[in-house]
This record gives sequence, C-alpha cells and structure tokens, in this order.
Amino acid sequence: QVQLVESGGGLVQPGGSLRLSCAASGFTFSTYIMSWVRQAPGKGLEWVSGINRGGDNTGYTSSVKGRFTISRDNAKNTLYLQMNSLKPEDTGVYYCVTGWGINSPQGQGTQVTVSS
Repeated sequence: QVQLVESGGGLVQPGGSLRLSCAASGFTFSTYIMSWVRQAPGKGLEWVSGINRGGDNTGYTSSVKGRFTISRDNAKNTLYLQMNSLKPEDTGVYYCVTGWGINSPQGQGTQVTVSS
C-alpha cells in the first residue's frame, strides 16, 4: 500500500524559504518517478516539479524555475522540495505524488502559506 507523508510546510514571509519532505513507504521508492503538485485556495491541482528515479533529471513549472529545487534520497525513501524566494502565489497545499504530472494525491499534503 502506497503511503506518502508530506511535512515541512508553514507560514513564511515573502522572500523566505521552506524545505518540504515526503516520506514514502509501501512501495519501492527508488523505482518511481516522483513529483510535487500543489493546490492553491479555490484552484485545481498544479504540477510543480518532477524528478526521475536516479535523481539526475528534474523539471519545473516555469513559475518556480530558479527558486525551487527538487531532490530525493532513495536510501531514505524521501523526496524533498527546497523552496526559496517564496511568493504569496506559492501559497497552497503541497503534495508528493508518484509519476510525472498531475496525479491524484495520496497523502494529506502540507500547507504552505506565504504572507507578510
């Protein structure tokens, strides 16, 4: 049974940083492409970033390119998202998902609020 537990969200001022983590269990993490998706208040899911199995190929939506960095530690079954220079429009619930694209979240997500 796939289990994904996101953590690391919080309230941060514009320009601040957060590091999200996603602990994976119930499947062979190292064999899955992984992504982060987010949902802003009142909006649909948006794909934010993806990473291949080995961690050497990544992709980002244009609005976060240069500010966010996705990474993974296959030994720890953990996915990360380092978010710098945060903007109010980054506010939302962030989920990690298997695959590359807007796939249905299976975890509870972690809330990120960027506000002064």
